[in-house]
Amino acid sequence: MTEGLLMGDTRFTVLLNPLKKNIVANFAGSIWQALMSLAFVPLYIKFMGIESYGLIGIFATLQAMFVLLDMGLSATLNREMARLSVLPGREEEMRNLVRSLEIIYWCVAIFIGIVVMSISHFIAHYWVKAAQLSPQTIEQAFLIMGFAMVLQWPTSLYRGGIMGLQRQVLLNAINIGLSTLRGAGAVLILWLISPTIQAFFLWQIVISAMDTFILRKSLWRILPSGKENALFQKKLLSGIWRFAAGMSGISILALILTQVDKIILSKMLSLELFGYYAFASMVAMSLGRLFTPVFYSIYPRFTQLAVSIDDQNGLKQLYHKSCQFMSVLILPIAIVVALFSYEIIFLWTQSPTTAERTHLLVSILICGTALNGIMNPPYALQLAFGWTELNVISNILAVIILVPLIIYMATHYGAIGAASAWLILNISYILFLIPIMHRRLLRKEKWRWYWQDVCVPLMAGLSMAVLGRLLLSGSASQFVMSIYLLIISVLTLVATLLSVPTMRSIFYRQLLRIKLVYDSQCH
Repeated sequence: MTEGLLMGDTRFTVLLNPLKKNIVANFAGSIWQALMSLAFVPLYIKFMGIESYGLIGIFATLQAMFVLLDMGLSATLNREMARLSVLPGREEEMRNLVRSLEIIYWCVAIFIGIVVMSISHFIAHYWVKAAQLSPQTIEQAFLIMGFAMVLQWPTSLYRGGIMGLQRQVLLNAINIGLSTLRGAGAVLILWLISPTIQAFFLWQIVISAMDTFILRKSLWRILPSGKENALFQKKLLSGIWRFAAGMSGISILALILTQVDKIILSKMLSLELFGYYAFASMVAMSLGRLFTPVFYSIYPRFTQLAVSIDDQNGLKQLYHKSCQFMSVLILPIAIVVALFSYEIIFLWTQSPTTAERTHLLVSILICGTALNGIMNPPYALQLAFGWTELNVISNILAVIILVPLIIYMATHYGAIGAASAWLILNISYILFLIPIMHRRLLRKEKWRWYWQDVCVPLMAGLSMAVLGRLLLSGSASQFVMSIYLLIISVLTLVATLLSVPTMRSIFYRQLLRIKLVYDSQCH
């Protein structure tokens, strides 16, 4: 697919191998970090208890909410490093820009730490509803959180700079190493030293300091050398504020839509119940680790075909191939997890209580996340044409509707109601945004998207998984259940893959290649 897009344009050919390496690196880094975030959770809960894990969920929510203070600077540094790196004589400007944004970022980091530590007493005594943890323990945990956030906050800026310099292999190597050390180190601390939430967050301080130091050192090492020391320059900021403001607006709306449920529920639910909701949300949102690398890979290709080359036929083909690939990538996983959520969580955590309390939440949330992932190629197409208004307006309307909907649903139906609001939101995107988009972009392709790109693979995968659900025996041992789920997962993946033309042709070509290799070896 990539070779076809670049054929005839020698400027793109020289970028092919680095691009492939970056795509593979992004996938490897995302998948590994997702595995690390999932693998150690049962041990966290075992050592500390579900209420302590609820505090970890609040910590993650606070980290996400403070992204508002990023103000689009990390995305801006990504863009500016990519732009300036191909222009001659811009070495000093690149270094000065990094230093200018770095100083701003560290000031924001200190501010975040002060805010978190200042609200620790209020959260401990008046916000969360704990039964096992004392207010003093919770307050101590939030004080330590503040220090951890100060040290963790600048990492997004340094990551943006490294990505802009097209060093994704280096970045993902760092991410893989640090995510492994973060999870495994926390388990060792809880096991060998102290099974407390304070010990967990003290380790976050250590690992965050290491993360920031390594990323900062790496970014400054790969920056081009300069004749003078890097300086803070206010004039550089005036040239990037418009792009930064636009990215900030999009980020704010997306952040509200993905985090408002946790903010509301952290107040409405007990800390124990919120811990289960945070667990379910973490499982469902891990699916996003799969479709995010795809988005960052297809977005520049859409831009080239839509704007640089103006190849509408090539754009149409790539659009449908991307949508079908996204369906094959995420639908089989979402379907199997949704239908077998209890069995999967029980095998994973070895806790029937956790499985009973979270399986329905996981099923609902992962369905919403899967639909959100399917919308990524259409969203990339809109950005390729520079059309941001549809996304901004739809998200503004979604925020206006979603917040009262979550409050109503959570009040009447608890955590299940709040999770259902996320599913309803993404169903609305599918039903309303796609027709509006295709009135302007790639007209006449709407029904092909609904039927060939989404509905056919969805029905194929769902049919296989539902059959597996109906044939499941409740008396099977854990080993037999694991093998059964593995078989159902493979069959669901194959059924989904064979249902779409693009993936089916690739699959057949690979089988033919294997057959040819086998025949040549035999003769």
